[in-house]
Amino acid sequence: MWQDEILEELHRIREEHAKSFNYDMKAICEDWRRQQAQSGRRFVTLTPARRSNNAVQQTEQK
Repeated sequence: MWQDEILEELHRIREEHAKSFNYDMKAICEDWRRQQAQSGRRFVTLTPARRSNNAVQQTEQK
């Protein structure tokens, strides 16, 4: 089976990062936000798309 070395490295890094925070998702996200703020880069935050009433009605009918 074909293995992607880059993906394997990303999974390893993600696992090490999560383990360093004892897999506490709140702490992991806080660290990501801290790193983002310290990076000095500009980030785009998109607001969630609003669903139209028609889309809601179609979902409810299913």
